[in-house]
Amino acid sequence: MKKTPQVGLLIETARGYGREVSLGIARYARLHGPWSFHLTPGDFEQSLPAMQHWNGDGLFARLATPELTEQVLSANLPTIALDMSEEQLLEDSLVSRFAELRVDSEKAAWLAAAHLLKRCYPEYGFVGAPGQVWSERRREAFCQAIRKAGHTAHVYEFQDITGDGGWEHEQPHLLEWIVNAPKPIGIMACNDEHGLHVLDACREAGLNVPQDVAVVGVDNDELLCELSNPTLSSVALNAVEGGFQAAARLDKMMREGNCDNRCIMVDALRVVTRLSTDTFAVNDRSVAEALAYIKQSQGRDISADLVVERTQISRRELDARFRELLGHSVATEIQRERLKHAKRLLVETDYSIPEVAAAAGYSSASYMIQVFRRELDITPAKYRSSLRVLSATRR
Repeated sequence: MKKTPQVGLLIETARGYGREVSLGIARYARLHGPWSFHLTPGDFEQSLPAMQHWNGDGLFARLATPELTEQVLSANLPTIALDMSEEQLLEDSLVSRFAELRVDSEKAAWLAAAHLLKRCYPEYGFVGAPGQVWSERRREAFCQAIRKAGHTAHVYEFQDITGDGGWEHEQPHLLEWIVNAPKPIGIMACNDEHGLHVLDACREAGLNVPQDVAVVGVDNDELLCELSNPTLSSVALNAVEGGFQAAARLDKMMREGNCDNRCIMVDALRVVTRLSTDTFAVNDRSVAEALAYIKQSQGRDISADLVVERTQISRRELDARFRELLGHSVATEIQRERLKHAKRLLVETDYSIPEVAAAAGYSSASYMIQVFRRELDITPAKYRSSLRVLSATRR
């Protein structure tokens, strides 16, 4: 009887990214296995099982500590490591022979920067995780993108966060930094967990999000993003696909009995916009009220005349202010919001095209298709298929 491969899954399944990578691995195993998994659900702290009780064939591991790295090296198994550091990737490093699953952190940072820049904030900032290579890559790319746009990024420097102190000790310093930062400011957090820390500090400081501080994270961990107050915008990663491809690579290594040091990249897809960035940085109260009303409507049951009624100034005056501050009219902003809502429904629901059109406020499905072709040069159906992550039926 063919032996079932024994695979160690030393990944932080308490976080959305780790769960999605693991889901991609599980889907590959279901289609091409079966595999038997050693799984220790939890945070970055992981460990191998006692070798006398586990006859492993391959490993997925985030080499977060020297102790775990030593254990993985001692196991001498085909291994795929997650987001290795520059030091670990050096030729003379013992773990450089491992394959790597790496997030395209540079692209994630550029997406976050572009998202904030479109909202016209005069100031920008970055909050990262100390000692994490993926955070450092995001910081460097974000600062570069902001500099290229003619701005300077304010980077939060950690004070006294330690392994045992954590954010209970660091949060007062982050609070002070946010209070003293120039505003309004758009901030990229290196991941969703740190995005929540920023939102907590804003709430404690009495700052309005997103008017005073806009926040975008990375990972699109839906549980964290939807439970935060306000809900957190985040860069979505194609982690399920990355996990699937990594599993295919490990399967090949286990069958051939060797290792390789190829890099499998997890793509950064798009920014999922939620309330933490869902506005423009404008000082005009009438325009701000109009924008809030339009966004609340999501393009449904709304017209330029209804927006004008809310602001109590003339249509001509409001359009003039919109054009001066945003570069387009009230009617165009309504159409933009309608299109944005339709795009979100296509990706996040299984509604039919006519149902999406109705829910987004279009008069008909055919008109929505015309808008998609004109604005995006793609049909709604193709837009949906291009952004949907790996399905359970992929082979």
